[in-house]
Amino acid sequence: MIPCAVVGVGQTHHKTRRHDVSFGGLVREAVFRALEDAHMTMRDIDAVVLGKAPDLFEGVMKPELYLSDALGAVGKPMFRVHTAGSVGGTTAIVAASHIQAGKHKRVLAVAFEKQSEGNAQFALGSGKGASLGAGGAFAPFIRAYIHRSGAPEHIGWKVAVKDRQNALKNPYAHLKLKDISIEKVKASPMMWDPIRFLESCPSSDGACAVVITDEEGGKAAAADGRRPAWILGTSSRSEPPSFPGRDPVRPAACLQCADDVYKQAGITNPRKQLSMAELYVPFSWHEAIWLEAHRIAEPGEGWKMIDRGETEIGGAFPINCSGGVLSSNPIGASGLLRFAEAANQVRGVCGETQVDGAKTALGMAYGANSQYFSMWVVGSSLRPFG
Repeated sequence: MIPCAVVGVGQTHHKTRRHDVSFGGLVREAVFRALEDAHMTMRDIDAVVLGKAPDLFEGVMKPELYLSDALGAVGKPMFRVHTAGSVGGTTAIVAASHIQAGKHKRVLAVAFEKQSEGNAQFALGSGKGASLGAGGAFAPFIRAYIHRSGAPEHIGWKVAVKDRQNALKNPYAHLKLKDISIEKVKASPMMWDPIRFLESCPSSDGACAVVITDEEGGKAAAADGRRPAWILGTSSRSEPPSFPGRDPVRPAACLQCADDVYKQAGITNPRKQLSMAELYVPFSWHEAIWLEAHRIAEPGEGWKMIDRGETEIGGAFPINCSGGVLSSNPIGASGLLRFAEAANQVRGVCGETQVDGAKTALGMAYGANSQYFSMWVVGSSLRPFG
């Protein structure tokens, strides 16, 4: 398999709702920032992989056809990806696979969502209306985790405050709450017991783009003084939403996906060998759940890491230094944002949210009924573990 690397990342700016731009304008903003970061133009790109949530979210069918023209990518191979909320992560994996298979040398991965032009609640109900929404679907899983682990109520509040405070340091975060506090989270309305309003993700307009190259391109960037993020492993897994014995708190697909990507990267102890992780946390309690489902913490121990402050910037295992999904949630792009932020950490370009000495990072996305998963591990060197 041919090694590959991330050499350019671009995101849209921090407004939660982007009424001032079209689909094309929104995506171009991220794409051209990524190309500029990679010292390339669209002429250098061999193929484009575009991901977003279902077309139902905005009611525009096959937007990739329109965006081929808007991006100046007419005549280039254009691939569309959709795997529910995990689609942004899967988009990066599909883009990397074209290089790993030897098909292309430079691939652009781009994902977006423009929720101000659609109805997410309607879309999440498959267009049938009367949907409980994502919060209603995940609340029972969160209650089950709390029951099993004995986690106290304030754990969700702490994650909500941590991620919103991290977002204040990230110029690209969409939601910025300067007066966030434990008291404000606790006093916010209960949406889906036990999920409160300020423990929930926003609804965003946004796009993210990543330029991925082969080994030659990664080495060229390094020689030019631009540290690449080497892709050490990629994996995606899915499972049916319902079957006898399914555990949505600790999904088999999530465990298998994590085990696969760790094996590719040579990781035997993720708690010690990973420098940080960008996990898909749309509701604050998912941080504890995913810490355990990624074998970073033992069952029942994830919430204790949070309570000890280990997942904060400067902690023993930082999580979502960018502010995470709790601060930016353009659904189709949210997973790619997690992957891109992980890549930027090992590139050392995260500014105020940078983890000192970050050498390896995990990017993770999930979707649907906690059934689709995509992950990658990136490193500051091609072989960080020998």
